[in-house]
Amino acid sequence: MTTKLDIDLLQLIASKICHDLISPIGAVNNGVEFMEEMGADSFDDAIGLIAHSAKSASAKLQAYRIAYGAGGADSHVRPEDVKKSIGEMIEGDGKVTQNWEADPNMAIPEDHYERPVAYCKILACCLLQALDCMPKGGVLSVSVEGEKTTVTAKGENAAFRERIIDALGLKLDNSVLDPKHMHAVITGMLMQHYGYDFECDSETGQISISFFKT
Repeated sequence: MTTKLDIDLLQLIASKICHDLISPIGAVNNGVEFMEEMGADSFDDAIGLIAHSAKSASAKLQAYRIAYGAGGADSHVRPEDVKKSIGEMIEGDGKVTQNWEADPNMAIPEDHYERPVAYCKILACCLLQALDCMPKGGVLSVSVEGEKTTVTAKGENAAFRERIIDALGLKLDNSVLDPKHMHAVITGMLMQHYGYDFECDSETGQISISFFKT
């Protein structure tokens, strides 16, 4: 599979992002229409729907900004920013919780002053991928051992979707890609660009993605 961003990949990325955002943004519109149709009596219910949906859309955009945007590779992006953005994404449904500490010195080698370039971007990508593996919720955790960072998703029916590991490894031909593969493909492309490699592991009700500089 080519790692160059051709038109097919561009269209699939757009489809993936639109798919993820259309529900909360559509709910905002529904809230406005409900208010217009029902009048003052609907105000509290409509505002509640609009506020919840707007917060959900904003949280997803913030997480995608770190994961996909150029600014996500900036050294000023910290692990606590990543944890906060994921936390705001999962806050609404209450099915997923995070169990890890966003230490300010996380992944900074003892003989260096900074984390590896784009570390927080890759961390955000791996957390988003792990979220996609948790259809019934569960617990997200992050651990660091030496130069390896491991993101773990544990919960009922937690598992990698079909071909996701191949997509992460950029082993799928463009002709078989669809929007559900795109986050994994983007993550794989970013890892390759910034000089990271990865390992995946799974067992019943649990998956993990480890990444490290090569």
